[in-house]
Amino acid sequence: MDFTPTEEQEAARELAGRIFADLATHERLRAAGTGTDAELWKALCAAGLPGAVEETGLLGLVLLLEEQGRVTAQVPFAASVAYGLLAVTRNGTDEQRARLLPGLRDGTTVVTGAFPAPGTVTARDDGRGTRRLGGAVDWVPWLRDATHVLVPDADRALWLVRVEEAARVEPVELTAPWSAARLVLDGAPGERLGGSGAYEDVLAAARIAFAGLQAGVCAGSLARAVEHTSVREQFGRPLSTHQAVQLRAADAHMDTEAIRVTAYEAAWRFDAGLDAAGAALTAAWWASEAGKRVVHAGQHLHGGMGADLDHPVHRHFLWGRQLDAYLGSGTELLAELGGLLAEGDLS
Repeated sequence: MDFTPTEEQEAARELAGRIFADLATHERLRAAGTGTDAELWKALCAAGLPGAVEETGLLGLVLLLEEQGRVTAQVPFAASVAYGLLAVTRNGTDEQRARLLPGLRDGTTVVTGAFPAPGTVTARDDGRGTRRLGGAVDWVPWLRDATHVLVPDADRALWLVRVEEAARVEPVELTAPWSAARLVLDGAPGERLGGSGAYEDVLAAARIAFAGLQAGVCAGSLARAVEHTSVREQFGRPLSTHQAVQLRAADAHMDTEAIRVTAYEAAWRFDAGLDAAGAALTAAWWASEAGKRVVHAGQHLHGGMGADLDHPVHRHFLWGRQLDAYLGSGTELLAELGGLLAEGDLS
């Protein structure tokens, strides 16, 4: 395997890095509160970055999400590409791709996902050829900004629901500012996306994508800690010269690299058409367990400033803890990975 970015992937990453650095500033993030930065989302879409993933693949998306995570930019990039563009490209019919992909490329269509399968959503035929979904999902990230939501039912069939046709969308606040809401279906019409195996395909892609996002969140947290400890002095010398600080930062660096390399490997396997289920679980486990350690270290190395809710490093802490639990906590992921090993299905 070779993780060296292609020219297209590197160009997309550099462009994303510039846009995020210019627009996802501390002042703009503070002004956005818990909502999405609409101007930033428009800039990313105008630059063609969501659509570029069709050419750069899931590994290209991971590289872009690393740049987002470094600055904790509040846009539905990971959700709309993983649950929308990639899901439709890989599992949609020709008609669905022709109808949905143009909007997903230019950002006028935003898809999020009610994942993982909550086991509470049901699908039934209303007798007139339309499938109606029942049940509710307690929280769905970026639902307040989405035009569509991808919903798995209790049998893991995937249904694309127009948000405006849901019975209710009730805003909720999460640990991280992800514009989340509670989804109440109560007879909402659903459009089937994909067949057998589509749920597993989309879940693996989402886990890999959000692991890439966590790699960026951790890298950003660590960079802030390094900057702070290099200029903050104690006993007449920078904090960074103390061995305890160096060791804590080194551990955080190694954890961040582990998240990054497992996400890269999983994305590479996914793009190559290889079995990526085990690799996706491995990347997600590292993102959960190691990510939690890194953002705690980043906040700890800031000392008292790390407890300031308005300090930039605190956003990394909130994002890291949200990503720790999203799509399965470390214990749940390890149990699922153990199941694959026991069944002999892990490549």
